[in-house]
Amino acid sequence: MLALKLIQRSSIMVSMNRLSTERRGQVISCLVEGMSIRSTVRVSGAAKNTITKLLLDLGEACSEYQDGAFQKLPIKRVQCNEIWSFVGAKEARVMEHHPDDYGDVWTWTAIDADSKLVPSWLVGERTGRDCYYFLSDLRSRLAPGRIQLTTDGLGSYLQCVEPLFGADRVDFAQLVKMYESSQVETRYSPAKCTGIEKRTITGRPDPKHISTSYVERQNLTMRMGMRRFTRLTNAFSKKVENHATAVSLHFAWYNLGRTHQTLSKKVGRPTTPAMAAGVETCPWSTFQIAALLD
Repeated sequence: MLALKLIQRSSIMVSMNRLSTERRGQVISCLVEGMSIRSTVRVSGAAKNTITKLLLDLGEACSEYQDGAFQKLPIKRVQCNEIWSFVGAKEARVMEHHPDDYGDVWTWTAIDADSKLVPSWLVGERTGRDCYYFLSDLRSRLAPGRIQLTTDGLGSYLQCVEPLFGADRVDFAQLVKMYESSQVETRYSPAKCTGIEKRTITGRPDPKHISTSYVERQNLTMRMGMRRFTRLTNAFSKKVENHATAVSLHFAWYNLGRTHQTLSKKVGRPTTPAMAAGVETCPWSTFQIAALLD
């Protein structure tokens, strides 16, 4: 992790070692609601380097906490997908003088279709190696028992799911989208989806639960909640460390702090995915997330 030098810009800006938990909570509230770092500077009065340092340190703390808390989860139905973004420059525009970590970045996510908890994610490349690491981490967080797993049509899942989970522990299916071949994909409008195909790969998955709707909706939540995921802007990540820690903070707030409308209506009180999964008993505030650094 990079050590960032703190700069005192004016009398109203405070350095990291003087930020109270309450002040950190204010900064975190801005970041998790989709504001950029520069916007957070203007709202909170904290220096840019202070906010960046907080993001790096807190993102790591959030990752460590969730790593310990999300164990032996009683999950029965899981959906997996990958979402594209980039660091520094898109892959096609990466030049020789750019840093090695510039280019396309993929975030792998898994979501519990019942509690909406995201127990596992990975920031990396869309390769078979990272697919294996991602699914291995997911498997380590599940309680013993059989699950139904649905993914998109990426071929890497075919080589990784059964060896990792075992044919006696997973009902695995893929939902493959088909697109209109005659329509040329443009910068702003992808080819039109003309249908879907549900493919049973392993076991006997329930056809009515072969879906990636929840995990694809989570992709939208990520793009809305993290400024660096917004398309066609200059808010993209400039360093992969910042990108990864922003994702960790996002999921800490999504899992622990942000109440889910459907879950709340179901139980009659404000409910987060972590509460629905039995990990927590009440929603966290941004101040509780900030306290992970204390």
